[in-house]
Amino acid sequence: MVRRTSSEDTNSEQAWETVMRVVYPINDAEQTLPLYAIDWTRPHIAKTTLDARIDTHCVAFGSMNQSALQRMIRNAGSSNEVSCDEFEVTGRASITLKDHGHISGCTFFNAFPAAYWRRWTGVKTVLFEAHVQGNAKISIFRSIGRGLIYPVAERIVKTSGSVSSVAVHIPMTGLMDGGYFWFDAESLGGSVTIADATWAVPSEARTTRHDTSMSIAITTFNRASCCMNQLCAIAGDHALRERLDTVYCTDQGDDLVKNQEGFAEISADLGSQLTYIQQMNLGGSGGFSRGMYETIKAGNSDFVLLLDDDAISEPESILRAIQFSDYTVRPVLVGGGMFHLDNRTMLYTQGERINPQRMWMYPSKSMGYNHDFSVEPLRDSPDRHQRIDEDFNGWWMCLIPIAVVKKIGLSMPVFIKFDDIEYGLRAKKAGFPTVCLPGVAVWHQAWHDKDPARSWEEYFTERNRWLAALLTYPDRPPRMLVETLYGDASLGLRFVYSAMALHHMALRDILRGPQYLVDCLPTKLGEVRELRAKYPDAQAKESFEEFPEPAGEVEPPKNHPSTMKSQYKAAVGLIAKSFIKKANPDKATRPDADIPARDAAWTWLAFDHVNSALVTTADGNGVAWLKRDNKRFRKSMMEGYRLTRKILKNWKRLAAQYQSYGITSMETWAHIFGDK
Repeated sequence: MVRRTSSEDTNSEQAWETVMRVVYPINDAEQTLPLYAIDWTRPHIAKTTLDARIDTHCVAFGSMNQSALQRMIRNAGSSNEVSCDEFEVTGRASITLKDHGHISGCTFFNAFPAAYWRRWTGVKTVLFEAHVQGNAKISIFRSIGRGLIYPVAERIVKTSGSVSSVAVHIPMTGLMDGGYFWFDAESLGGSVTIADATWAVPSEARTTRHDTSMSIAITTFNRASCCMNQLCAIAGDHALRERLDTVYCTDQGDDLVKNQEGFAEISADLGSQLTYIQQMNLGGSGGFSRGMYETIKAGNSDFVLLLDDDAISEPESILRAIQFSDYTVRPVLVGGGMFHLDNRTMLYTQGERINPQRMWMYPSKSMGYNHDFSVEPLRDSPDRHQRIDEDFNGWWMCLIPIAVVKKIGLSMPVFIKFDDIEYGLRAKKAGFPTVCLPGVAVWHQAWHDKDPARSWEEYFTERNRWLAALLTYPDRPPRMLVETLYGDASLGLRFVYSAMALHHMALRDILRGPQYLVDCLPTKLGEVRELRAKYPDAQAKESFEEFPEPAGEVEPPKNHPSTMKSQYKAAVGLIAKSFIKKANPDKATRPDADIPARDAAWTWLAFDHVNSALVTTADGNGVAWLKRDNKRFRKSMMEGYRLTRKILKNWKRLAAQYQSYGITSMETWAHIFGDK
């Protein structure tokens, strides 16, 4: 929405466009409200925020007495969750304070990410506006990258039955390292309603046309009800639909979305804004590439949003992503953060980096993974006020300019895993960075109840990790030999020999070249499952009663290697032991112990003193009898070494082969889709 207002500093009028509406949750508010608004409390400014040198001091545990330790722990964390008792959500864009209630809008979804707008756009001033009814004090605050808070403006409103407008212009200064803008509100007596609060920027700073639109690409495989929820959320948001060209819903399963109750009504509601496509199961990369492909062919959209079918969306996030893109000084990929679906206030990640030596992802060091805003609100988390840069964004939600797709192509045809990572790296290499914008996110099932090593997914993770490395670093391979040997050892020391076999299948397929990669896309999953099913660790049963009773139990490992160097060192000792000792799985008449999935998934230390164990699956629905087989372990380790050496020896040739083939081109995907 564009409107004209008078500047506080000049008599001239200026056109402003709303780029971020302050919204509140209507559904599931009891689970998500701290992400939108919280009761005001006195800000807690940690010593590290005031003096960065504190972080250079080492903690001397050896000379610390008990009271000093207790004081350190007490000062280190929050003792209570935030509260949301002094106000009530009265609409999607309105909130009502109780008598003398006091709230803060310094929250994930409603604080304006000023530092990101300062970094990536040409905006110099931001306008805050709100409609207020009642006697209230509206305070505008700002922060900087260190998390320090400064007051900007204060407005006193005294109305009875009428509504008063509040407007504050805020200059975009001091934001290079980070910082947010937000408002707090306090009732000065009686209830107070604050509605239609917005953040707007001068429309003259816009770098795109005023009629830009986007398509949304959703791919689904037998998650018909989840996909229906996404379609309903999109259809029900009128502001979003004003910017929407088409939703490309690519259905790759046999439990079809079109057969869901209510689909006919949603389809009629969306009308030409919905294109429903059925195709064979080509995985996430095939489904998302189909959405990109159809968007390019139609030629009507400026952006394509990749959106997971099983994520719960905040529709306002989608709108914010495209509104931010309208103002960036160059095309960027705009990603969204991921909140846990089973802990709705915990942010799993907001932008990630790639370690080029390990070819593996890691979070920003200042933010890490798993931040719970119900325990540590944004205002009291100085590290989260920093602006961070990313290498890629997960495709649970990522907005990509069509100009980028035309320049660098579609996704790799790899079914699943590493397609989003490689695409972000490829875009960055071409001059199109990824920005994971605060205030933009979805809720998605996290990874803590999954163990990819004990599923068919391990093949795709390993193969596509290597492929991403070949395409990203064609002249100089990462430290993949050490990574492969360590990865194989970690699997073998946990008796997951099926995953070692999948690793080696992946390496052989890399050597077979890009044509094979394309040809096997529709059939590879079946081959992977067939190979994995031959191994005992893949043969899970539904009950412990189907196995002999374990002889004893194993104490959970207490001391875990804390660094990669110490992990490698510990692994070497166990590998040597496994090479020397003989252990025949056929002689195991009963398990030595049972090991819970938590200990089995991430550490091989739990298996150090056992030759076989019952291990539960990560989802808690099954159990398998895993047995030590040192002969197989030795043979598999040598095979992994041989294959890795062969790839590294031919690295430049393979990289050139994959790059020249054009596996991400429209033509290659047209062949895969059978679109003549």
